Amino acid sequence: MASAPQSTLPIFYQDLVPLNSREHAGWKSRQVDKAPWVAKQHAIPLTVEEFAAAQRDYPIVFAGGDNSVPLALMGLNEGVNVFFEEDGTAIGTPYIPAYVRRYPFLLAKLQQNSDNLSLCIDPKSGLVGEFDDGSALFDEEQKPTEHTQNLLKFCERFEEAGNRTQAFMQEITKADLLMDGEVAIQRSENPDQPFIYRGFKMVNQDKLKQVRGDQLRKWTESGLLALIYAHLFSLDLMRDIFGKQQMQGKGPQPQVINAANSPANS
Repeated sequence: MASAPQSTLPIFYQDLVPLNSREHAGWKSRQVDKAPWVAKQHAIPLTVEEFAAAQRDYPIVFAGGDNSVPLALMGLNEGVNVFFEEDGTAIGTPYIPAYVRRYPFLLAKLQQNSDNLSLCIDPKSGLVGEFDDGSALFDEEQKPTEHTQNLLKFCERFEEAGNRTQAFMQEITKADLLMDGEVAIQRSENPDQPFIYRGFKMVNQDKLKQVRGDQLRKWTESGLLALIYAHLFSLDLMRDIFGKQQMQGKGPQPQVINAANSPANS
């Protein structure tokens, strides 16, 4: 199979090929109740559409470095996820980010000089293939099934939400609201050795308080201000995540730790 042009693959994805009836006529898509590809991921990209639901379960932070994106923290350390078992079974009923639900599908450019996006798959995912079970991707006439069309619509909505997320990031970056984040968590039995988490960005509340007049009204009317506060309120959950890591035996030793790094292109 000819792979789509790619440089760095997004997290989860091991390969990307364009979905087509010639090569994938007999392929099916499996429904699964476990997501092992998430179990070792501590930070998952979020769209602004998801802030309201995600902030109930996860701290929402912003990736460090350039081209920052919103992230849902599922753990405070690399390779630690307190919401999924090792085999990918969800612990409880947390909100599942759209980025996770989209896998193994993705809209991608096949030609760098074109804005057209094509539906692609990760053929190494184990979720699509010539299976006996699952939902067919093409019908007997080699046309996309309703299942495939719904997958395409979901990916299109994700791309649209991604564009709105990019606009949100551009707005708060232009307003110089982001600062390097740091959270120190102390345990009562050893208060002199706190766990310090860095490597992410957060909104500077002092600068937010300085926003006035037309700008503040514009942000209120557009919903941007509500998104900022969803992010700020969610930060209290960092201590909850820390507590879950300790309970699950996944806690780190006291040190300075990068809580979030920018994932590969999403």
